[in-house]
Amino acid sequence: MAPSAQGYNEPHNTKESPRLNTASTLRADVRTIGLIGIAHLTSHFFQLVIPPMFPLLKEEFGVGYTELGFVMTLFFIISGGFQTVAGVLADRFGGGRVLLWGVALLSCGIILAAFAPSYPLLILAALVAGLGNSVFHPADFAVLNARVNPSRLGHAFSVHNIGGHLGWAMAPVYTVAMAAFGWRSALLGAGLLGGAIFLLLLWQRDALRTDIRTAAPGGTAAAGNSRVLLAPRVLLCFVFFVLLSISMVGTQNYLIPVLRSLYDAPLLLASSALTAYLLGSAAGTFTGGFVATRTRHPERVTAAGVAALALFYLLLASGVVPQALLLATAAVSGFALGVVLPARDLIVRDAAPPESRGKVYGFVYSGLDLGAAIAPVLIGWQLDRGQSGGPLLTLAALLSFSVLLIVQTQRLQRRAKSL
Repeated sequence: MAPSAQGYNEPHNTKESPRLNTASTLRADVRTIGLIGIAHLTSHFFQLVIPPMFPLLKEEFGVGYTELGFVMTLFFIISGGFQTVAGVLADRFGGGRVLLWGVALLSCGIILAAFAPSYPLLILAALVAGLGNSVFHPADFAVLNARVNPSRLGHAFSVHNIGGHLGWAMAPVYTVAMAAFGWRSALLGAGLLGGAIFLLLLWQRDALRTDIRTAAPGGTAAAGNSRVLLAPRVLLCFVFFVLLSISMVGTQNYLIPVLRSLYDAPLLLASSALTAYLLGSAAGTFTGGFVATRTRHPERVTAAGVAALALFYLLLASGVVPQALLLATAAVSGFALGVVLPARDLIVRDAAPPESRGKVYGFVYSGLDLGAAIAPVLIGWQLDRGQSGGPLLTLAALLSFSVLLIVQTQRLQRRAKSL
């Protein structure tokens, strides 16, 4: 049977999934990929829309930065803690439906924050928003894996990651532009923007449907069996995501002070190096989509990219890089990271049973939140003790260990295929 727009890898309901020609299938895939990219952009945009307003919120509520930081900590705790639950719901009720609820809750949370009369209600708003944010990874990947042709999944995962980068980039620009109207107006506008995206996804919801797939024999039992999360390949993926997240967040948060301390780099140069790293990451993610699409071994692509990133960190930690080459080194480091991301997502797909992909993606991607919580404490502790190159050496060591995890994952994958 020719592939359809509704599902390529698992059995599906042929009455609801008519055979389509190649052109219409491509159009359907582009439509689904674009909508998921917009949804992921929304998630990352809302993650960074509140922190730039901390000075205004501090004055409004009479609290310190520690209390305001606690608001975002709760946001990410709820987001990470409920990702596995969101994945179970995506497997049971369909990724598209869960995604719509997530966008709605996230938007409502930001609107609640805009009207919060006190600090405790700001916390409540963050809890609602964090609950909404928990659905994006499991729901997004459930939709992409169910609807997009496998030959285009590398591009789909690339667009998904680039959408997140764009969301992060847009949030500070939006905040600065709206600051003149006050923080409440800025948050209200952001919440209404989220509402508009909810309406767009609702209007195009047929491109996000995953619940029309019929489960494979035993699929219902497997979907409800949480033991799939204890499978060795899934656990290795989770640990890998934690370590990779520590590297990503540690670099984003502390590359500037590390370069200033280690290379005596001016603030402008250090800031530009971080920008070069982020731009390199975006370019690498775009390129990684083509690489992941053409490779039959995403583990090898991931291992090579992570190993290259570890080597660049070791080079920077040595303190021998001329200041004139810091920008180029940072850009190439970011590119190496970006190439990894689409292939990384394919590794998780290969480790997950088709009927439990939402659950597995939710569990594995919660490792990103755990890594994001560990990185500031780990790297900040080293910098406070004057270890200028220590953070880079630590990240290089964690990435080197990650390569071993990827190799072991590949071995388990080969063993599973041979059974």
